[in-house]
Amino acid sequence: MQIPADRLEGRWVSTGGVSLTFHADRTFTSEHLDTLHAASGCADPSGLDSGGWAFFAPTEPGGTAYAVEEAATRGSMLSLTFPDRECSVSAYVFGDEEEPAMCPSEDLDGGCPSGYLYRSDQGE
Repeated sequence: MQIPADRLEGRWVSTGGVSLTFHADRTFTSEHLDTLHAASGCADPSGLDSGGWAFFAPTEPGGTAYAVEEAATRGSMLSLTFPDRECSVSAYVFGDEEEPAMCPSEDLDGGCPSGYLYRSDQGE
């Protein structure tokens, strides 16, 4: 499932108290992102409270290799980056456009060890 950027925008929350708020200008703010396993690759993850986001897109039309594409307007994989940090957190979007779920994870095949985030307008 690919989600359009305007449907990604807004607040996403988990039952564990993590929240990500995505903005139209390709920035985001977060609360408790440092508690997620997906952030463990970042040195001192306690400062991961804001940054930029972009979708991953195929490097070639119909291809299977993906890269961060700042101009992509929809996608199923996101890269969350942080100012002055040399790390990023990946997140995957599942479900359908009406009731999407997001999984911040280092590896899609490893499941969602930290739990899913849902749009706050979905009624949790």
